[in-house]
Amino acid sequence: MNDAAKPPLPGYTTYDPVDPFENRAGPFWYAQVDGAPPKFAVQVTEQHCNSHGIVHGGLMMTMIDLALVAVSKIDATDRLVTVSLNAEFVASAKIGDLIEASGTLTRRTRSLAFARGQVTCGERVLLTASAVLKPIGPRPTQ
Repeated sequence: MNDAAKPPLPGYTTYDPVDPFENRAGPFWYAQVDGAPPKFAVQVTEQHCNSHGIVHGGLMMTMIDLALVAVSKIDATDRLVTVSLNAEFVASAKIGDLIEASGTLTRRTRSLAFARGQVTCGERVLLTASAVLKPIGPRPTQ
């Protein structure tokens, strides 16, 4: 098992083992402690970086989208799709850094959810974002 396939911190586990894009882009590790909002983490490797050697903006956008969807769920079977995602890149990260994404639910109605969040590296904010999400119901059984 390579280092990217191991949780970067104690208490982290795989969030959605069947999501092919997230598993190839990450893997993104998930933790939720004592009712706090879910957090996602990735240990940055070369595959997460652009040609300048810094974390690719698309990786951070994927992470924040995942975090904002997770914080907006009512329960584990709930599914949401992103209608709008607005983000500001504030700082960069590099190979070897541990980056984390988390969010808070601002409001949820029957038809929409509104959330805000950030991607961080330690105390440094790398990205801030807000999203509008649409609930689409539970995952169909196969």
